[in-house]
Amino acid sequence: MTQRPATKEAAAKLLARLDTMTTQELKRYLVQELTRKKLGLVWETDQIERDRALNGNLVLPKIDKSASELNEQECSTNLIIEGDNFDALRLLKATHAGKIRVIYIDPPYNTGNRDWVYNDDYVKKDDRWKHSTWLEFMYQRLCLARDLLTTDGVMLISINDENRSRLELLMDEVMPGRRLGSMVWRTRQGSNADQGCFLSVDHEHILVYGNPGFAFAGFEKTYDMYSNPDNDPRGDWRVSDLTLGFSYKERPNLYYPLVDEKTGIHYPPNPDRIWVYASEARLKPGATLQAKSMEEFARLGQIIFPADQRVETWDTIDDLLAAIDSGDVPKSGKTPILRRDLPNLEQWVGKPIGFGRPQFKRYKADLRNQTQPLSSWIVPNFEEGTYEIDNNLTSATNQEGARQVSAIFGDRVFNYAKPASLITGLLKQATHANDIVLDFFSGSGTTAHAVLALNAEDGGNRNFILCSSTEATAKEPEKNLCRDVCAQRVQRVITGYGKTPGLGGDFAYMRLDLIEEADLMFDAQAEHAYALLCLRETGVARAAPEKSIIWPVDIHEGAATLVCPQLTDDLVSQLAALGASRLVVYIDRPDSLVDQWEQTGHGHIPLQAFSLETALRWAQPARATVHESAQSNSLINQDAEHEEKA
Repeated sequence: MTQRPATKEAAAKLLARLDTMTTQELKRYLVQELTRKKLGLVWETDQIERDRALNGNLVLPKIDKSASELNEQECSTNLIIEGDNFDALRLLKATHAGKIRVIYIDPPYNTGNRDWVYNDDYVKKDDRWKHSTWLEFMYQRLCLARDLLTTDGVMLISINDENRSRLELLMDEVMPGRRLGSMVWRTRQGSNADQGCFLSVDHEHILVYGNPGFAFAGFEKTYDMYSNPDNDPRGDWRVSDLTLGFSYKERPNLYYPLVDEKTGIHYPPNPDRIWVYASEARLKPGATLQAKSMEEFARLGQIIFPADQRVETWDTIDDLLAAIDSGDVPKSGKTPILRRDLPNLEQWVGKPIGFGRPQFKRYKADLRNQTQPLSSWIVPNFEEGTYEIDNNLTSATNQEGARQVSAIFGDRVFNYAKPASLITGLLKQATHANDIVLDFFSGSGTTAHAVLALNAEDGGNRNFILCSSTEATAKEPEKNLCRDVCAQRVQRVITGYGKTPGLGGDFAYMRLDLIEEADLMFDAQAEHAYALLCLRETGVARAAPEKSIIWPVDIHEGAATLVCPQLTDDLVSQLAALGASRLVVYIDRPDSLVDQWEQTGHGHIPLQAFSLETALRWAQPARATVHESAQSNSLINQDAEHEEKA
């Protein structure tokens, strides 16, 4: 996190911009600058090398069948996308906007220890703009990812203790007002002896940012304490406290005697924990209660008064004071309920005072939620059973993640893999049976492993989308983390490894081709258009049929959407043989296809033909950076507002 320096270049650009503004524009600009200042995160964008992923090209997908694990229909709803995750997110914004229920990411922690590649090189620990580079890198990707979430979707982000504050402020920029909280996860069982300050950082955080409709599933409540010994027609119940954690000084209106109308016995309130419900007798003239009164609950039989108890009557104030001094008064635990410093002690003189404590009948049917909320503390497996609360997630430490990778590959081919139990627990709480889960920093593929394990456990049909770069550099040009680690792990989890049986499933391995817009019709292929259409229209990645001139995208209720790579002599007859009631065809020569369709007497069957270019341009178009777009939109909105007022 760095402050923006006042460089000569930046100052020159600002002066040049001011020179072109009219007086009215200058006033609007000054108002904007003076009113938008706020507490928040500032990072330097002008001093860092711009992310090469922010370019003016089109991103087009193509399935690599040799690296895929497709089903019998040569398709899959699960994706592993090889390429820069910014480009992958551009693609997904065109095909999956508003469709992702859960995004989980474990981004690079910016430690400087060769933990992430930026512009084909590792960011070094002594890089002057290390934090600004990381923040800009994350901001661009998070802004794209945010638009992929469903209206009840959630983003879960793992982060270490050092960078939590930066990332939290960044997420407040990306998803303002959407912070739901954070969780703490224990990363290891032993302490780190290398900490010079004698403070061992053995935990990480999981930030939770969700759209308004999101809620964790919670944990099912136990109802063992509920029963119905008196055959109450309202069902099972349990006893509950009748007090609140406020003193009589804080809530004087709730400090009053509770009277059992059947016996006439009075019960003094605990002066340190007053009654939870108000009394009708304490209401001012004309006032009403928004909830039920204590007397109404008593009339309904929902207050249980003690049956066998000591009852005492003090005839004079002196008798009462003597009892107070000797400690012979009603108590809550060991705390006396009547004391000399309490107001209006005379109200207890001459009345039968019960030494027992009334309790409240709380019915199971009145519970607002059938589940307990999820605790923000994730209990390590080695501490399971040591906590009184039972609404915690449990998870192994990083050791499990390392062991899982070693078991799958026979070697530790990836460092710092998250344990599958952590991600499985999170997804069990955050997903429904048919949701899509996205991880655009997929690393070794733990998220897909967790999705497949959870589906096998509960019979769900969740889908995963993983995005991973190759992490190839000039020194390691052949490195391909996505293909050789991530996809290989998922493939082995599906089919089985060692003595571990496979979980089943499938995935399509997809590569991204980046094509300059001017070269689109020269370099783009029909396979690109087919992959885009399948993802956009059906959410299914489908390999283009070999030795066929008709590639089906979707056939629904007699209507067929198709890609035809070329207009051949027998294409029209094959299209007619499909027997579809309506055809939508993407082809290299759409006008010629329509002419032939009409000329061969098939005009009674509706056919729409579009160029392959139409489908290809559904890829994320060229765009400015998030900062530049926001600034441009701001100026456009200001100009429109000015014109409207004029």
